[in-house]
Amino acid sequence: MDRTSTIQAQRLRRTHDALLAAYGTQHWWPAKTAFEVVLGAYLTQNTAWTQVERTLGNLRAAKALSVAGIRRLSDAELQQLIRPSGFATRKAPAIQAFVSLLDAEFGDSLARMAAAPAERLRPRLLALPGVGPETADAILLYALGHAVPVADEYLRRVAERHALLPAPVARNGRSYAALAELTRAAFANDPEAEHTALYGEFHALIVAVGKVHCGKTADCTACPLRDDLPHTRQRPLRTRGEHAKAVNKSK
Repeated sequence: MDRTSTIQAQRLRRTHDALLAAYGTQHWWPAKTAFEVVLGAYLTQNTAWTQVERTLGNLRAAKALSVAGIRRLSDAELQQLIRPSGFATRKAPAIQAFVSLLDAEFGDSLARMAAAPAERLRPRLLALPGVGPETADAILLYALGHAVPVADEYLRRVAERHALLPAPVARNGRSYAALAELTRAAFANDPEAEHTALYGEFHALIVAVGKVHCGKTADCTACPLRDDLPHTRQRPLRTRGEHAKAVNKSK
């Protein structure tokens, strides 16, 4: 890794610390079971989480919030239940395709699927209908417990606005892989055993700052990352420990 890439990775690591200091632990993914995470990863595509919660409520009421529950539903029944999340005609068969993969290759067991290497699972997930890199990695990370970074649109916006990637990369189809690699580099010096939790927390924190400050139109007022913008950067973002020391000192 060259010096510029190393500095960018270090800045991204400090981004995590600054967001954690500002927002605290996010306790993601909001689900009671691994399969509920899988469903959420499909349902949240192109819709707000409030609509996903409505859909999960429908599935729970229909006793279909499980692999067995989804399996017994017809395509039409599943479409009706998940309608609040939108794109039901696309999402219903996509969810059913995941269940078919689980049955055919992993004996109806998410635990057995989770035990397979991420290098084997990711291509299989990407081959399913309705699964792109973000959905595949969210399933791997949050449902199956693999140390895989998730690089969503919020992270792309942060990276572009904070000049963490060259602008042409940040704006084209290569951005996902580049952002995932940058995230791995950012946490490379942390113990490997902690990477799953760190990636999960980092993605949740990026979503938190993205919803408030880094949407399609940036609102940098009071953003925890405002000091790291190219035109304002004077000193590195504080780590969580440095933030705590500053707060204690001011008391």
